[in-house]
Amino acid sequence: MNEPDESASDGGRPSFTRAQIPAGFDLAAAWAWRFIVITAAGLIILYAINLFSEIFFPLAIALFIAALSAPVVGVLQRIGLPRKLAALLVVIGGLAIIGLLITFVTQQIASGAGDLSQKVADGLGEIRSWLQTGPLHASNSQINDWIGKAQDYVTTQGGDLASKAGTLGSAVGRVLAGFFIILFSTYFFLADGHLIWAWIVRIFPRAARERADSSGRVAWVSLTQFVRATVLVAGTDAIGIMIIAAILKVPLVAPIGVLVFLGAFVPLVGAFASGTVAVLVALVAHGPVVALIMLGGVVLVQQIEAHVLQPFLMGRFVSVHPLGVILGIAAGIIVAGIAGALVAVPLVATINAVVQHLASFTDVGDDAEEAAAHDPGPDPELAAESQAILDAEGRE
Repeated sequence: MNEPDESASDGGRPSFTRAQIPAGFDLAAAWAWRFIVITAAGLIILYAINLFSEIFFPLAIALFIAALSAPVVGVLQRIGLPRKLAALLVVIGGLAIIGLLITFVTQQIASGAGDLSQKVADGLGEIRSWLQTGPLHASNSQINDWIGKAQDYVTTQGGDLASKAGTLGSAVGRVLAGFFIILFSTYFFLADGHLIWAWIVRIFPRAARERADSSGRVAWVSLTQFVRATVLVAGTDAIGIMIIAAILKVPLVAPIGVLVFLGAFVPLVGAFASGTVAVLVALVAHGPVVALIMLGGVVLVQQIEAHVLQPFLMGRFVSVHPLGVILGIAAGIIVAGIAGALVAVPLVATINAVVQHLASFTDVGDDAEEAAAHDPGPDPELAAESQAILDAEGRE
């Protein structure tokens, strides 16, 4: 007598057992698909940043300026000025300072350009003499041929620039649009930043608002400390290189200082890259010996920044490893060029601070749902502050 067919009595389902996957493969697959999802989300974010870069980067710069100037608004509020008026005065004062700085630098360049151009002409004459009497022993015809090729190249490039006048005009228009975005965004961040952040927090699910709000406050503190430390480092770099340039009697000391100050906002490499301009000016003005001394001064200032200022200020305020800084700068350059390099390091510092803050809620191996179930109640001070923000928003 035949045994009954289990598949027939089971409604026709096949009688085989599920394949047993090794635990290592199962774990690797779980990590792999999660990594793919996270990577895809990151690429989408980077694509969106690149697509809306003309909005994103002005907003980021405005956020940095607001983080730097927020204490000034607080001081004006404490002496009795309304917040909106204090923010307006800070923005107008910042524009006035920038205008005065640009005027001063322009005057310095105009006054030193004539002398520098004469030294450039003398230097070119010395180069011509060296080509004739040096190891190359070039003849006048060869030198004139090289000069002619250089002039043809410059003429060709000038023609290309003329043909791209429309592109240049479009770029100027984008720069002006970015400037006004920075201007108005800075004002509203200073005047209504607390209301903007309260609106953003309300977008999150109710259960996540507490941590979202605390993470945002941690990010703001980290950004504020980073910007202040960067300004101190940039100012020290600029003053140091200006002092060395003044001792060596290098022309255009003030414009060089401004350029170094702006370049130092890219940590580790910005001050050195912008300081090479001082070396080139010293080479043109005083020859190779002074240029080498100027190069040594730039390297000295860079070493002081890397071994004294960065560990003392950045290590105290922002705990980001130098390797993370370098990789962040490289990623920023790949994504958005110079603007990306400026934004990358504060973004890395802010994300690092938020990750450390969120990681403090759980220990390694804790279940996320169990940790969330045992979360402490709302902070009374935070709840009172949020309620005050909502009340102020209702009155306005």
